[in-house]
Amino acid sequence: MRGVLIATLACTVLAAGLTAATQAQAQMGAPTGFGKGNRRPGGEDEKKPQYVPGAKASEKIFPLDSTWTAVSLNGKPFSGGDRPSFIIDKQYRARGYGGCNTFAATAFPLKEQHIAVGPLALTKKSCDKGLAASEQAFFIALRTSAVWDLVGSQLVLKSPNGELKFDRAL
Repeated sequence: MRGVLIATLACTVLAAGLTAATQAQAQMGAPTGFGKGNRRPGGEDEKKPQYVPGAKASEKIFPLDSTWTAVSLNGKPFSGGDRPSFIIDKQYRARGYGGCNTFAATAFPLKEQHIAVGPLALTKKSCDKGLAASEQAFFIALRTSAVWDLVGSQLVLKSPNGELKFDRAL
């Protein structure tokens, strides 16, 4: 009788130790080793997260290293062959052309499709008054851009000073 009691006690202690070890492995994310499908001791399948906490499914990734050519500002199309354009590289340096002058700046795509564009460094080429006014409006809208979105194949930058639409350049 005493031998049976000791054997039962030893099995209980061993089972408790295995259960504690299995639970510790499960909490640390280690495999439990209970056969195919990562089954837990109770028989239920281990559930893997289907999303990353804090990430929003609708959030888009800004297309770095893509050149964009301006289509319109506040619905008014840019005309001619000298349309404004820009690119933001992987070091978050923006550079481009305003229609007459070239520019450079830092530009950071932020969470929730926001964007921050730093002060623009511009060349000082003289342009005719109409082109200079169009370029100035482009630079102001670009510099004050707050939100971006990809709509179809177009990049849209929105700011309090207007909405810029761009096509991807080839």
